[in-house]
Amino acid sequence: MQFTPSKLNAFMFFKLPSAFWSGVRVKSISPEVCEVTVKHRWFNQNPFNSMYFAVQAMAAEFTTGVLVMLQIHESGKSISMLVAQNKSVFTKKATGRITFTCNQGNLIKETIQRAIATKEGQTIWLTSVGKNEKGEQVSEMQFEWTIKVRS
Repeated sequence: MQFTPSKLNAFMFFKLPSAFWSGVRVKSISPEVCEVTVKHRWFNQNPFNSMYFAVQAMAAEFTTGVLVMLQIHESGKSISMLVAQNKSVFTKKATGRITFTCNQGNLIKETIQRAIATKEGQTIWLTSVGKNEKGEQVSEMQFEWTIKVRS
């Protein structure tokens, strides 16, 4: 699979339809950084007139997971990936368009190389920060990914 915003959004439609219908969209992707946006709408709101936390989590997780997928693809190895834990901090109501960014592609690459070299499973905590249109942080999500080379 090519790692372009349109290909990833099509992947999301088929493999993660709840994220797609909630409005989660890949804005940009590179080996180091992934940006995903989601707009607060009636469909993804909570009773407090802001974006439901689970929608924010889907967008945030996608920024980290796509970077892991990209680096696995680049390695040419068969590697499994799974979220083991997550943590969230919400600092402001999420209204308008929220952009989630993960910029840890290089750290992911190093972790995958270590998994390949040692043939042992690795874990990595990745962070995605959500900001509103004014550039104000609304949430920060951390996901612990487990990475293991398949035999």
